[in-house]
Amino acid sequence: MPLSEHEQRMLEQMERALYAEDPKFATALEGSGLRTYTRRRVYQAIAGFLVGIALLMTGMVAKQIWIGVVGFLVMLGCAVLAVTGWRKAPKPGEQQPSGEATADRRQQQPRQRRSFMNRIEQRWQRRRDEQGQ
Repeated sequence: MPLSEHEQRMLEQMERALYAEDPKFATALEGSGLRTYTRRRVYQAIAGFLVGIALLMTGMVAKQIWIGVVGFLVMLGCAVLAVTGWRKAPKPGEQQPSGEATADRRQQQPRQRRSFMNRIEQRWQRRRDEQGQ
């Protein structure tokens, strides 16, 4: 479930406060972010794919079909993980979207492309904000 606008603003304020108080620590946290995680996930998926190939071949040599089927399923699952992880990984020059960049992208997004649930959540949030004032 996506964060509401109020929660996003609070998160941005906390982020700015962290950068203001300890920029060195904030930079260290930023470096070990999504890119490192996705890269590690892709490498693990590739290793799992190789294990799946080994299981598939072992099943064929031992004439145990169930081992081959398990190997194929492991290969399939790891291939899906590798491809989705590779697509989600930010490019080397890209920064993770935060703060104003996320808000700008949200404003540039056409109104028709937003999902039904996003519109409902925004209406709910507006009602809560209006009642709170």
